[in-house]
Amino acid sequence: MEKPLEFLIRKPKVSIEKPPLLLLLHGVGSNEEDLFSLSNYLPDSFLVVSLRGPLILGPNSYGWYEVLFTTGQPKINLEQERQSRKLLLEFLVYLKSNYQFDESNVWIGGFSQGAIMSYSLGLLYPDKFKGIIALSGRLLEENKEIINVTEELLTKKIFISHGTNDRVLSIEYARSVRQYLESIGIRPHYHEYEEGHSINREMLKDLIEWLEKNL
Repeated sequence: MEKPLEFLIRKPKVSIEKPPLLLLLHGVGSNEEDLFSLSNYLPDSFLVVSLRGPLILGPNSYGWYEVLFTTGQPKINLEQERQSRKLLLEFLVYLKSNYQFDESNVWIGGFSQGAIMSYSLGLLYPDKFKGIIALSGRLLEENKEIINVTEELLTKKIFISHGTNDRVLSIEYARSVRQYLESIGIRPHYHEYEEGHSINREMLKDLIEWLEKNL
């Protein structure tokens, strides 16, 4: 099959027949090179794949769906979000036919809109993902309503980091997700940082330690 999305790949730094897989999703207006810059710091055993959103916003600028802030609250194009989810699931099939990885050890994570997509995929398709990494994101209310709370879902490993000074996506979004997850029986690894809408060294250090512990 043709590749559904553009991507960059870092193969495992150690010899491993079926490595764990980590999919990385960038924020709106960025591209696959953004989070790929972190790949050298991530655990050596991972097959790391950084993806490009399908929506072209400008030169080297992509997204997973359109979002407007005209009302003060983010208003999203739900059809585009659904289409991006479909493409990401197709990409997993494409990857399976082209690379070796452990299908029972697939992680998905992202920053901002990439974190939003990671929540959607990880919580709506828990059979496909072992863990979710949400850096400065939120859980879409529209998707929360269709989450099916199963035994499989309750085993998900979830890492949430968010800056208390985030002016793009308020810290309240992260606190709300934590509250929701705990209400259904999932205890995420949750941490707030004195930071804006960005990833700092402390967040990265905590993420690496968490991944190594939970792999």
